[in-house]
Order: sequence, then C-alpha cells, then structure tokens
Amino acid sequence: MMGIHATSPHPDDTMGLSEAEACERLQRDGPNVLIASEGFRSLRVLRELLREPMLLMLIAAAAIYGAIGSAAEALFLAASVLIVVGITFAQEFRAEGALAALRELAAPTAHVIREAGEREIPASAVVLGDVVLLREGDKVPADGMLVAGTILLDESLLTGESVAVQRSAGDAQDHAVHAATLVVGGNGRMHVTAIGARTAVGQIGGALAGALAAPSALQKAAARIVRLFAVFALALALAVAWGSWWWAGSPPLNAALAGIALAMAVLPEEVPVILAVFYALGARRIAHHGVLTRRLAAVEAMGTISLLAVDKTGTLTQNQMEVASVTDATGVLRDLAGPLDDADVVLLGAASDACQAHSMDPTDRAIVAYATHRLDDIVPAGPPGACVWETPVSEGRPFVSRLLTKGSAGWVLATKGAPEAILALCDVDDDTRSRLRACAAAFAQRGMRVLAVAVAHGTGVPPTRDGPGVRQRFLGLMALADPLREEVPAAIGVCREAGIRVVMLTGDHPATASSIGAQAGLRVENVLTGAELDGVSEPELARRLVDVDVYARVQPTQKLRLVKAFRRAGYVVGMTGDGVNDAPALRSADVGVAMGARGSEVARDSADLVLLDDRFSSLVTGIRLGRRVYDNVKRSMRFVSAVHVPIVCLAIVPVVLRWPPVLLPVQIALLEMIIDPACSIVFEAMPERPDVMRHAPRRPNESPFAGRNIGIGIAQGLGAGAILTLAHMISLHLGASYEAASLATFLGLLGAALMLAFAGRGSPRVQATPWLMGLGALVLAVGLSTSYLPWLRGLLHFAPPTAMTLATLAGSLVALRVWLVVVALLERRLLVARRPASLDASRASPHHAPTREIPP
Repeated sequence: MMGIHATSPHPDDTMGLSEAEACERLQRDGPNVLIASEGFRSLRVLRELLREPMLLMLIAAAAIYGAIGSAAEALFLAASVLIVVGITFAQEFRAEGALAALRELAAPTAHVIREAGEREIPASAVVLGDVVLLREGDKVPADGMLVAGTILLDESLLTGESVAVQRSAGDAQDHAVHAATLVVGGNGRMHVTAIGARTAVGQIGGALAGALAAPSALQKAAARIVRLFAVFALALALAVAWGSWWWAGSPPLNAALAGIALAMAVLPEEVPVILAVFYALGARRIAHHGVLTRRLAAVEAMGTISLLAVDKTGTLTQNQMEVASVTDATGVLRDLAGPLDDADVVLLGAASDACQAHSMDPTDRAIVAYATHRLDDIVPAGPPGACVWETPVSEGRPFVSRLLTKGSAGWVLATKGAPEAILALCDVDDDTRSRLRACAAAFAQRGMRVLAVAVAHGTGVPPTRDGPGVRQRFLGLMALADPLREEVPAAIGVCREAGIRVVMLTGDHPATASSIGAQAGLRVENVLTGAELDGVSEPELARRLVDVDVYARVQPTQKLRLVKAFRRAGYVVGMTGDGVNDAPALRSADVGVAMGARGSEVARDSADLVLLDDRFSSLVTGIRLGRRVYDNVKRSMRFVSAVHVPIVCLAIVPVVLRWPPVLLPVQIALLEMIIDPACSIVFEAMPERPDVMRHAPRRPNESPFAGRNIGIGIAQGLGAGAILTLAHMISLHLGASYEAASLATFLGLLGAALMLAFAGRGSPRVQATPWLMGLGALVLAVGLSTSYLPWLRGLLHFAPPTAMTLATLAGSLVALRVWLVVVALLERRLLVARRPASLDASRASPHHAPTREIPP
C-alpha cells in the first residue's frame, strides 16, 4: 500500500535504518511512487485500435463477403483483422518498452543513511523512517521533518510562492519538508514521515511519464492529417461506390467493396504509428550513447540546433580536478610535496572547512582530498566542526563562506572563491594585491581554475549570515587543473561541419576560459566577461554575439540573458547546465541539456535532455542520432505517400473505364501486411546518411509532411501507378484473362513496394539493413505463395502465372526502376539549385549563419 504515514519515533539520524529493516518496510508499505505503474495497458490499446478506420473497414469488408456468400474471403479478412491487431500490439509493446527504459534511466535518486553509511538509492525505494541527506540542487523525495542542518526550499510547486523559504532543524514550528520541493541552498538531514500518494504533492504523480509520453508537435500534426485523410477517404469511397453501381453497373455489395478498397488504399493509417515508434525507439537508442531524452519532443528539436552553449568544467574538461599549485598569502609558490609550515596548515584547514563534507562538486572533493592527504600526519583527526550556516555561490557573490563552530575554540568563518572577490574581503596592501592578481592570471593562462582562500576566527557570539560582513585574513591561492577531454576538439570540428556553432559559458577566469577554449578549437580573440555583459545594451550585445565564442565569469542570470539574445539572433539554442540557478536558462533554451553525473535534480527537471556521462562528445552523438531519427521519419513518410498512390490509381481507373475491380479488399489487406512493417520496422532501423553531420541543421518549421518531401513520394507513386495501370491494360489487350492480368498487377505492386523501400535509402552509399533484406524475402515469399499455392491464388481471384504474366511483371519493374532513377536525378538537381551559396563558406568558418535564415 502506498502513501503511508510514519508513526514511529525518529531513529538515530547518524545511523539510519538497517538494510533488513528498510527492505521489510518497502515490502510492507510499497514503493515511494505517486501513481502505481500500470504496465502495458492492453485494454487501452485494444480500445484505441477499435476506433481505427482501417480496422473498421476490414471488418465491414469481411461482413459484406459473408453476406454475398464468399466465406473464404470473409475468413481471410477476419484473419487479417487478427494480424493487424497483433502487429499493432507488437508496435505498442516496442514503444512502451522503450519508454519504460527511459523512465527507469530518468528515475530520481535519493541519498540516505543506512547502517551509518551513505547510500544512493532510487527515490522509489525510500521508506518510512529513512534518514535522507538533502543538499543544494536535490529534489526532496518524500515528506518529512528536518533533524539536522538548515536549507532553503523552493516550494513554488505547492504554494505558488516563488521566494525560497528557510527550514531549520532548530525551529520546532518550521522544520517540515515536503516531497517534490527543491533544495536551492544549504544542506541537512530529513526523517521521512510520509511517502507516495499521502505526501502533500501526491496529486502530481507521473509527471515524467506524462512528459515522455506527451505527443510532440509533429505527432499532433500527424493526427490532424490522418483525420483529414479519413474524411477524404470516406467521401471518395462513397463516390466510387456510387460510381461503380450507377456508372459501371456493379451489384450494390460489389460496389460497396470497391468503395472500401479505395478507402483502404487512401488511408495513411501508418503515420501515427511511425511517429510513436520512431521517437520512442530513437530516444532509447540515443540513451545508449549517454543522452537521456526526458521529453520526446526533444528528439525532433535536436536536429534543429544551430548553437550549443556549453559549460567548461566537466563538459569540455575531464571533471577530474586536482590541486596543481598553491601559493602563500604573498603569492609565493609552495612545494606541493614539501614540509608544511604553520601558514600552510592554516591555509589547507580553511580551504577544507570552506567545502561541504560530502560535496559532489569536483572542486570541493579535490581540495578536501588534497588537504586530508597533506594534513593527515600533522594534524590529528578530530570531529568535524558543526556548520552553523553557509552562503553558496550566487548572483554577485562568486565565493562560498561557511561558518563552523569548533567546540571551546570558538567559531571559524572559512571562505573560498574568485581571487578578485576574496581580495575585496581582506586587508591586503596594493603591492601584494597586484602580485597575487598577476599570479592568478598566470595560473589561469595555463587553463587552471584559481581559487583564493580566506579565514576569520572568533569567540563568543558568531556572526550571522545576513549580518555585517567580517573582515577576513587572506591565506593564499589554490590552482586546480582539469584537463580538456581528448575527444572535444574533434567533436567541435564535427559541429563546425554540421553548421552548429559552439560557445562556452563559464564562471571561470577569462584567462582560464581562453586557454581551454583555444585547446578545444573555439575562437578566443574576443572574450566577454559577466561584468562587461552588464554594461552592454541589447543592440550592442546582438553585435558582439557574432564575434564572441567564449564568455567568462558569467552568472546564471547572465546565461539566461545570453540564451535569449542568441534566440533573438535567429539561433536554435541547445544549452548545458548543472546548477540550481541554471534552471531558468535551461527552460528558456530550445533544448535544455542537464548534467547527469554532477547536475542537480533541479537542473534535470528543467531540461529536455540529460547527459548521463557529462561528455560534450555524447551530446554531439545525440544530435547526430536525433538527425538520423528525423531523416528516417522523412524517409518513411515519403514511402507511405509513394506506396499508396498506385493502389489508389488501380482502385479509381477501373471505375472510370468501367472495368471490373483490379484490386479487392482481400488483396489490399495482404498488401498492408507488407507496407506496415516496412514503415515502422524497416525504416526505423535505416542507417544514417554518410553526410548526416555535414549539412546545416534543418529549419525548426521544416516538416516530414512538407510539400517537397511528400511531393517526391507522390511523383514516385504516380509513375508506379501509371506503369502498372498501363501494364494491366496491355495484358488485357493481348488476350490475358482478367484473373491473369490481376496477378501480374498484384505482383507488380509487391515489387513496387520493395523498390520504393530501397529507394527510400536516398543513396546507394546507405547500406541495406537486415530488416530491408528481410522485407525483400517477405515480398518474395508472398509473391511465390500467391502465384503457386492454389488455395491462396483462388482466394485472391488470380489465375496461374504464365509467360505473359512474368513478362508483364518484368517489364513493369524495369520501367519503374527507370522512373525512380529519373525522379532521383530531378530531386538531386532541385537540391543543388536550392542549396545556399554560403554553406560551403560557412563550414570553413568557426561562425555559422543562424539556421533560421537558411532556406528549407
């Protein structure tokens, strides 16, 4: 049972529950989820399937065949209904399985204390009585009471109030913490008192599932198109049925069958399935390469990105910080392996005190590891000081201060951060200040991150967080190295080839940013700092954006301003971020990308994508795969539009010329069993074009339903329809029976479907996949079966094949091959004629014109 309230007393918050007790409570109370998983919803799929026009027409055709005494045809169509249901369930199962895998990857985690040790567990495994560690950037996994520490909470989801509120363990009236609120500052420990649907936010369950499954703009457009075609197909079917009866003189039930056959030929019922399956499976494929898609609409948007605004630390660099240099308070270098004097001990102690004890930040972890290693044999290990309060990095404050009590020794205020900001807090003479700044600049020019450390000591009443500032004593500089990832220059080169501009937004020193940017392959001639950005007007900023690829000492609100400026300039912006304060910019970007390894839950909730390994190259791979998904959707839509046209032609022409029907519902049902898997399986697995990352991003308003794409498919289909209709006419003229001519035409349609699928590759350089070869084997098997199995041939009203049948088929396929080559040549000429003249020049330049200015 979900949603249980705890009634047991608080456990020891330093020991937590035992694993055995946690397992027992999880079995007793159920998982900490807001809505129970429904699994694969078979009844929902069946209910939606029974509303599909194609299935209803199959049922109607089966009923008519039964009414006119054609029991074999009726049974065949009834079996077709079962096969269609089976194919639909298989497709839904694949899509549902892909979405379930994505939900599992995206499931939030929680850090709990179990058996006196910290454990990272899925948030769904949090149980009543657990002690949960809360840190800046976390999403609270359950309701509870704060038993240690002070935190700032964003409770806007519950209250609508945008101002963060403070919760403190020492305040008996104000220490309640609620699930789904966000920790935007501080850290603490919480005792869980309610889980699941009984939490205060229990009504918002399934938010991620809804985000993943919500239809994209393209899926909504496809649904509208299918509805429009359904109305059109019904009207046309009625017209053909009436024409068959009144004009061609067919019996009423036969005329109704002719109308149903035409409606089945017109309906593009595959379109919604294509989009649902392609995007779900595409998102799972992208996740295998380290990019989690939190919203399926992002799969569409990835192919439109024309600018990537990325952070430096951990994205372009290895995120393996280590202390590389240390100076004393006057800027003199210290020996990292040499003996420590008293000043060194104070410096390392203060630097460690300025870091959270269990920080996930790589800089903090590097400092603590170095300080612990160096002080281990000099300063005896003692209990850590209790943190009274801390001020994290925020707007206008590029440093961290932490106030700790040291027992009878009083209090210590330890601060670390940007050298220029720390120097402003300390009394340092001008000569020393200049020397320290020069030293910091020298470190930064070598690509290192430079932090200054300061400290203040006192006894008695400690200073308050919001009280007057305390003058501190400057202790020295620490330079940390974080090397560039080896694959980054090549990945940025790929982006340049793909028409994607890359810019760096970092809080680091300008010299550090320039050094890393130059190693990565960015332009570093012009660097814009956050301070300069504040003094630039919007028109001037728009001009500066053209020439600046590196932005240093940038604050979160400035990132938001830059993202908006890039979008106004016409770029489609993908932005990476990891902190709480990055959330507004991530939401404002066209595609927000959060860090999975070091990012906060707040950032992940605000993003469309999550980099599971934080690697820039993974993001570039994700964009490449996103382009592949969209290209395959285009290929499939072109195939759908092409393969239905000859079927429509062969359904209409006999009515106009007063022929007997060329195609019957049983024959079209058999054709659909080939067309459906070709659309949703063969094309989904189609490999990418070799030049997929050597052309500009597509425009945001480009659609696979665009006239050029569908028009090419219709041209292919019209040629196939004309060729097969002419071949049918010639067969009859040369004395072939109606049944023999129909067999040649049906086999021609099978061959046309296969040839259109191969033509859908777009280029002979695109390798034929096993699925495409399997489609060829299926077409061959169906063709041989309909030709040489007497019972199936009789069911479909065909005559045994003759030499004329084979000659007609061969001539039709040769003519169709020639026609497809002609259409491909015309399409290639059209693309060359419409290609932007500036594209080749843009590839040679680090800067690219905004994609929205490139013609479709």
